[in-house]
Amino acid sequence: MGTGVPASEQTRCAKRDPQVYCPENAGGTEAGQVTDLQSPEDNRPQSEPGGSSPEDSGQLMASYEGKAKGYQVPPFGWRICLAHEFAEKRKPFNANNVSLSNLIKHLGMGLRYLQWWYRKTQVEKKTPFIDLINCVPLRQIYGCPLGGIGGGTITRGWRGQFCRWQLNPGMYQHRTVIADQFTVCLRREGKTVYQQVLSVERPSVLRSWNWGLCGYFAFYHALYPRAWTVYQLPGQNVTLTCRQITPILPHDYQDSSLPVGVFVWDVENEGDEALDVSIMFSMRNGLGVGDDAPGGLWNEPFCLERDGETVQGLLLHHPTPPNPYTMAVAARLTADTTVTHITAFDPDSTGQQVWQDLLQDGQLDSPAGQSTPSQKGVGIAGAVCVTGKLPPRGQCRLEFSLAWDMPRIMFGAKGQVYYRRYTRFFGRDGNAAPALSHYALCRYIDWEEKISAWQSPVLDDRSLPAWYKSALFNELYFLADGGTVWLEVPEDSLPDELVGSMCQLRPILQEYGRFGYLEALATLREDLTRRQYLMSGVMAPVKRRNVIPHDIGDPDDEPWLRVNAYVVHDTADWKDLNLKFVLQVYRDYHLTGDQSFLRDMWPVCLAVMESEMKFDKDQDGLIENGGYADQTYDGWITTGPSLTPKPMSLISAYCGGLWLAAVAVMVQMAVLCGAKDIQDKFSSILRRGQEAYERLLWNGRYYNYDCSPQPQSCSIMSDQCAGQWFLKASGLGEGDTEVFPTQHVVCALQTIFEFNVRAFAGGAMGAVNGMQPHGVPDRSSVQSDEVWVGVVYGLAATMIQEGLTWEGFQTAEGCYRTVWERLGLAFQTPEAYCQQRVFRSLAYMRPLSIWAMQLALQQQQHKKASKPGAQQGTGLGTGLSTGPNLGPKEATAKPKEAL
Repeated sequence: MGTGVPASEQTRCAKRDPQVYCPENAGGTEAGQVTDLQSPEDNRPQSEPGGSSPEDSGQLMASYEGKAKGYQVPPFGWRICLAHEFAEKRKPFNANNVSLSNLIKHLGMGLRYLQWWYRKTQVEKKTPFIDLINCVPLRQIYGCPLGGIGGGTITRGWRGQFCRWQLNPGMYQHRTVIADQFTVCLRREGKTVYQQVLSVERPSVLRSWNWGLCGYFAFYHALYPRAWTVYQLPGQNVTLTCRQITPILPHDYQDSSLPVGVFVWDVENEGDEALDVSIMFSMRNGLGVGDDAPGGLWNEPFCLERDGETVQGLLLHHPTPPNPYTMAVAARLTADTTVTHITAFDPDSTGQQVWQDLLQDGQLDSPAGQSTPSQKGVGIAGAVCVTGKLPPRGQCRLEFSLAWDMPRIMFGAKGQVYYRRYTRFFGRDGNAAPALSHYALCRYIDWEEKISAWQSPVLDDRSLPAWYKSALFNELYFLADGGTVWLEVPEDSLPDELVGSMCQLRPILQEYGRFGYLEALATLREDLTRRQYLMSGVMAPVKRRNVIPHDIGDPDDEPWLRVNAYVVHDTADWKDLNLKFVLQVYRDYHLTGDQSFLRDMWPVCLAVMESEMKFDKDQDGLIENGGYADQTYDGWITTGPSLTPKPMSLISAYCGGLWLAAVAVMVQMAVLCGAKDIQDKFSSILRRGQEAYERLLWNGRYYNYDCSPQPQSCSIMSDQCAGQWFLKASGLGEGDTEVFPTQHVVCALQTIFEFNVRAFAGGAMGAVNGMQPHGVPDRSSVQSDEVWVGVVYGLAATMIQEGLTWEGFQTAEGCYRTVWERLGLAFQTPEAYCQQRVFRSLAYMRPLSIWAMQLALQQQQHKKASKPGAQQGTGLGTGLSTGPNLGPKEATAKPKEAL
């Protein structure tokens, strides 16, 4: 697998000496051991902004031997050396991780699940909505995804591999495609002196290429929606900085929908000799599996000149039904660059032809015309190369784009045809890839300016710790990569529910399209088809009217038309979904001030609250749980009162708190909507419910998990103050609108911090869901001894809301460092992990709740600024005031003594 470059000119690689050859096992595990996380008591140095250095990344950069900082790489974000190896290798949660007692409890459910799974996979030939048999395995490789919201995503890992694909909405293929690579070629005085695939991989295909980049001299830095990879080329006096840009732009409902990404290569020459530098971007047509197999794939070159800017590249046509698409690999042609290409090569061969073509003169042959369509079982790939001049002690810039045009989609049921949001601006004919490429390469500088303006107030705030700045923006990857769907809604296909009070939503749908979640409309629909639910075995309807659905549907079926793909429980009997909907409606109204939105949602909120009323069986103002896992914690039971001589109310802190909070916002909405009778009704419920809640659950230090006589009823639930969290986020919950006594809330949060955080895993892993009052995790269920990342961020926000800022940041930091630095789960943040061995449900939506921390900080700052005599800060957008008020840094330096 020689390079064709004389041995004297080839780069040598070693951990310490860049002139010593790096052996085949370069990048071994000994270089990247992860030490145990420090506990809060370790008191990290507070000398730097935010209590940590900007490049604070735990042990992730310990292996980096280079000196290069890269071209304009920001100080904050998630940074990792390409040679890093994570010491801890966890496995997905499965039946082997369930205790015997819990296994016995769920034996029936397990048997019913196996039957359902077999029917789904073997009979219907579908992908299970919940697949516990073939869980996504741990791959500690992912980086920032490419692509805007709702147009599909492609993830490029932190080592440079293209490794996760979500082109069909909601359907993922976790596969590294070896041919999808960047390669650098350096030439001095007309002679190639260095040619290297910028990958640490050593694959069994394309063996003529020079693989095995020494990862000790390269690092990756992510600050979504941008990422940087810095390659210091030892012995060449050249540093490459690849900047990846995706148009995720606040308040921009056009560019944020585009299925594009841009790669900008800034090449710096630290030597005294001029160089010619070439970057080749190769890409396979398809993924080499599944719908590639029948063949018929073909490539062709293109050139688009518009508005004085020229873009050249390749179109990779993938016409396989039901959702054909075209991928465009393109580059900007400037006065200082040359763009060449190779239309087709076999990605499963040795790759000798392509390698020698580039090696010969730093360019590709650029044949004209279309390629021959691929044969059955034979792969096809192409490559685009940009060449520029690199002066002594100078730099040059080479620009690529990647775009994919899949305008017309059908979901797994192959029923209705939909068009993606971006087709409004680029057409539905499937020929938009050149225009998308041209647009991206001409607009990315403007995108970056908008991204910087959005992020700078947070990044520049010296009171915020470095890890938090990374977590806040990088967790946003889920907005695009979470199976998000954003579709056009033609006039003739508007939902039937847009009648009566919902008719005002018609122009909104026409203007902005149909986004992933439309619970308001789905609430009014019913599907009386009966099915068996796996946990109980009971037959019940799929969807009942006037209850919030669990989900909008299975992407492998027909979302929107058939909602509630979740089959574990009948969620019509869940106690929290309706309540959270009502609370979110009022929170969004409070944050936006949009009264028309509130009026549109008012009848829906009334309907779901009326539906919820049936759960208050004894009319004490509180809803009762049903003695099973009837809420989002779908494996954690609120124990039944079976030991009592007569029936009693079964109240839980979590559901009861959400209920009281929802009743309180209904009072506020009734006032705003002028509904005095409804205001009086819910005010009465609230008064009775408050008294019952405090009497049945408050124990002097916290709210009991539930009021049953079972031993686990006194468990300390980390999420017990969820209702207060929503209220404070909505500008309520204190003074005249107080629902839960403030001193009780603060005391409960301090107790949670003492037990669920500090007494769990040395205080370094966030908050465990349940903790017994004697300091042992609650193992009464399969979820009570888990850490739920999104719940922890919400808990941290609640602490900040109540003035426990230091405790909030300490709590959240444990989660971030566990997920992103210890477990290697970057850009796949899971729903849950245990103290040891396992994680559960990779790439989950709930961790987006970290933005509740930012909201809490803003509200805290505004409150301080509004006090008489307070100095007004200068924070903008999502940033905070930079005035003299106490921030997280100072709070971290001065821990409270309340415990």
